[in-house]
Amino acid sequence: MRSLRARRQRENGTDQRIQTSRESGQAPSTADGSGGIVRKQNPKFPPFRMSVPVDHFHNDSRYEPHSDEMFDLWYWIDYSYYQPGAPVFLFQAGENLEGGQSDILEKGMLHDLKAATGGMLVVLEHRYYGNSIPTKDLSTQNLRFLSTEQAVADMAYFAKNIKYAGLESQKLTAADVPYIVYGAGYGGTLAAIARKIYPDVFWASIASSAIVEPIADMWSYYEPIRVYADQKCIAYQQKVVNMIDNILLRGKNPAITARLKGAFGLASLTHEDDFAHIATAMGVTSWQRRNWAPDQHDPDFDEFCGNITSSHVLHENTKRLRGTVADLITAGGYGSEVGQLSTPLMNWIGWMANFLQRCRDSLDNCYSLHDRPLYQLHDLEQIWRPWFYQVCTEWGLWTTGASYPQGQLPLISRVIDLDYSSQICKHAYGITTPPNLDAVRKYGGFKLSYPRLAFIDGEQDPWRPVGVHASPFNPTALNRTDTASEPFLLIPGAGHHWDVNGVLPHERVDYPPNYLPPPMIRDAQSLALMYVQQWLMEWEVALMSKNQKREEE
Repeated sequence: MRSLRARRQRENGTDQRIQTSRESGQAPSTADGSGGIVRKQNPKFPPFRMSVPVDHFHNDSRYEPHSDEMFDLWYWIDYSYYQPGAPVFLFQAGENLEGGQSDILEKGMLHDLKAATGGMLVVLEHRYYGNSIPTKDLSTQNLRFLSTEQAVADMAYFAKNIKYAGLESQKLTAADVPYIVYGAGYGGTLAAIARKIYPDVFWASIASSAIVEPIADMWSYYEPIRVYADQKCIAYQQKVVNMIDNILLRGKNPAITARLKGAFGLASLTHEDDFAHIATAMGVTSWQRRNWAPDQHDPDFDEFCGNITSSHVLHENTKRLRGTVADLITAGGYGSEVGQLSTPLMNWIGWMANFLQRCRDSLDNCYSLHDRPLYQLHDLEQIWRPWFYQVCTEWGLWTTGASYPQGQLPLISRVIDLDYSSQICKHAYGITTPPNLDAVRKYGGFKLSYPRLAFIDGEQDPWRPVGVHASPFNPTALNRTDTASEPFLLIPGAGHHWDVNGVLPHERVDYPPNYLPPPMIRDAQSLALMYVQQWLMEWEVALMSKNQKREEE
């Protein structure tokens, strides 16, 4: 979960980190420049460090050669509301790189929970992300300690052993106070797994937009977008994508293909599959980055759809392409719809021209998934390497168009298949075997559950097909009964972990039509507080029972 502010800084060149695009399966890109890693800190929440083992599993050959070393796991705390005996909320930051997580600490779901319960909030960085790097570099050999189970073991070790700065005299480990884990996206998966395999450490967990049933070929990523996005936009998206596929996959006319690439401003892109990826996926995949919270919302999807659904040509420099566009539409099998599709396609091309301005290198270096020199770099500034290593070894989740059901028009090109999307595994890590999805599925998959484990999902989240609310997008997922012990909440109209975000008091809007937070988010956050209050009552009962047994002994 990266802030819109940080995204804009990257685009303006003020944050020179290498960009990754998990939601589109895009390879690491130098579109925003490459260079030093910038990690901003909020002085209100200084970072702390705790030494944890590099290797928690000395009996597993997967991690050979084993290590007895320790490394610093970074964390941030806010105990401004803390009252003795109150809960510790542990937010697992997942693959996030944003440093101090001040948004989480100052506003949103976690802030409200700590304020209502007198609790303390801890943001825990994930190994190999941000500042918590256990090895000297990010080579494939040294990334071997990056796994789901190692990350969850870090969480348990932390909760069992931590002594918080300034609160050393108080007993604040998981043996003394209730630890409640919260995570979003990948972090939500870790929160759920932590409750399942370390129930004596973590009293409860809330998993937001958690992925529980990873698959290698995730064509279904685009299904919630197809169903819930503006249908006029989706219809144009499908037709233009099909037109492009008809040219690339069926026509196979080099001259027409060259005109197609040139019209999109991608003539210098070497590979046709890279062209298909950039031309068809960049707009629609920005759906995931929408958000109700103003500082988290990325306008790319709205702008893209606004372009292709406009009845007017919005970009002066594309008007000269009207003849070329008509020829391409005809060559792509839609000659009878030249009148209807010309303006959407010209506006698509104009939007793409603005998008491509983010590239400050050759198009191949910015956007190609094929082998390139970047893949051979593994120093600590290659911050794209950890997540793609996890994808290649355990998670898969390659978003494709080739596997869309026949008879249904896909939202991205069918040229984009599993081999194309996953080739980074071979080129960057030397990994030629499929990811071990069972490393994640073994915790229960769609059936993952445990008392005092809540799942909260957004109805429109593109990751929903691999979460517990996957039905109807995946018929093998079970619709559960929502209970106080095991809440099962689907937020109407919401996207990817929208429940986590919040606004500062002066930003709150309590009148229609533009409520902030919107009503469905307020309802979800109120329900989460009810879950937590119920679980804390259960903690008190368990504590009384434990104390009574001690007295009887």
